[in-house]
Amino acid sequence: MPAAHLPFTPELELQLRAWLAEDIGRGDLTAAALAGRPGRAHWLAKAPGVFCGGVLVEPLFRLLDPALRLQLLVADGEPVVAGQRLLELEGGAAALVAGERTALNLAMRLSGIATATAALVAELEGTGVRLADTRKTTPGLRRLEKYAVRCGGGSNHRQGLDDAAMLKENHLAWAGGVEVAIAAVRAHAPWPARVIVEAETAAEAAAAVQAGADGVLLDEFLPAQLRQLVPELRSLAGGRRLVLEASGVQPEQLGDYASSGIDLISTSAPITRSAWLDLSMRFDF
Repeated sequence: MPAAHLPFTPELELQLRAWLAEDIGRGDLTAAALAGRPGRAHWLAKAPGVFCGGVLVEPLFRLLDPALRLQLLVADGEPVVAGQRLLELEGGAAALVAGERTALNLAMRLSGIATATAALVAELEGTGVRLADTRKTTPGLRRLEKYAVRCGGGSNHRQGLDDAAMLKENHLAWAGGVEVAIAAVRAHAPWPARVIVEAETAAEAAAAVQAGADGVLLDEFLPAQLRQLVPELRSLAGGRRLVLEASGVQPEQLGDYASSGIDLISTSAPITRSAWLDLSMRFDF
C-alpha cells in the first residue's frame, strides 16, 4: 500500500501557527534562561503502535527556528515499539522547549488514531473489504485525523459535504422521495460527484438502486440480512458499478460483516474511541 501523503498547504501552516500561539501566548517565560543556547532532542515511543504526525514536526519547529534540523527515523504509518527512537532534532534550545508540547500533542493524537485504525484493518485483511472513516471528527482537525486513518491503512469517506452527496432519511422525506432527491442532486452537482443513499430497510435500499444511486449505505443491518440483501441489490444494479457500505458496525463484528459481500465498512471508532499513543521528547545534554 502506498504511503499516505499530507500536502503542506498555506491553510495547514496557519493552523500550526494558531496552535503554537495557543500555548506560547505572549511568549514563553522560560525563554530568557535559554536565549542563544543550542539544543538537541529526540523523541521516543513509550508504547507500541503506529506512528503518525512526523511530517508536522519540522514545519512546526521551523516556525520557531528556521535553522532547525530534523532527522525522521520512522515514517508516518510505520509500526513502532516501546523505547524506539522516532526522530532527532537540533536547533535553538528556546525553540525546542516552546514547540515541544504542541508537536507532541498532535503526534500522540494522530498516532492513536493510526494505531486504532491499523488494528481494525488487520481484522479485514484478506477479505477485500475496506475500512473507511466518517465525518465524526474533531472540528479543525478533520484533515489531520483523516490523514491518520490513511496512515493506519484505512480509507477516507467524504472530507465534507462538498465531496459527494449522501442522501439520508430527512433529505428523502423533505425532497419528496429518493428519485426526486437523486435527480435534483445530479442536476446541480459536478459530473464526477457520486450520490449515496442511506437505507435502513431492504425496500429503501432497493429503491435507491433502482433510482440510480452510485452507492447505498446500509445502516444497522445484521450480517445475516446483508448476506441475503447484497446479491439482490447487485442484481438490481444490472452490472452497473454499485458500492455497498455497512455502517453501525461494532468493531468486534467486523469479521461477520466482511463475509456478507459488502465493499466497505464505515466506522467512527478509530477517531472517536482511540486513546493517544504515548510519546515523549527527551533532551540531550
